[in-house]
Amino acid sequence: MYIGVKLSYDELLDRAFTQLPKLSVESVDFKIPEADAMIQGSKTVVKNIAQMADVARRNKEEIAKYLTKELAAPISMDGASLSISARIQPNQLNEKIRRYFETYVICKECHKPDTKIAETQRGYVVIVCEACGAIYTVKNYQ
Repeated sequence: MYIGVKLSYDELLDRAFTQLPKLSVESVDFKIPEADAMIQGSKTVVKNIAQMADVARRNKEEIAKYLTKELAAPISMDGASLSISARIQPNQLNEKIRRYFETYVICKECHKPDTKIAETQRGYVVIVCEACGAIYTVKNYQ
């Protein structure tokens, strides 16, 4: 502070803010993957289920089980692809995948995908965020 010069509160506040370091804006590069699906007769084949499972850091069987419940159709795994025994439009399939990621993968606190599924000693299924440490219960997980 300068001797003999009285600054108002607003002037002091402005001066303090100009001396603060500039913070970088953190951007999240995570993007929910879209299904590479094609309809073959009465079936829908998702070719990139393994890549989606890698991005989600979950088993492809867990994603397949979720899709079975949500689409009310039997699903079989054919190596790296997923075969749904129904004709599912790509936009409907992508909506179900987006909902899976929002419910079981992306943290509700920091919005990062760095989560894992764990079970507590009392038998509750929880999502644990490895980025911010948030823990919250999950309803109806497999």
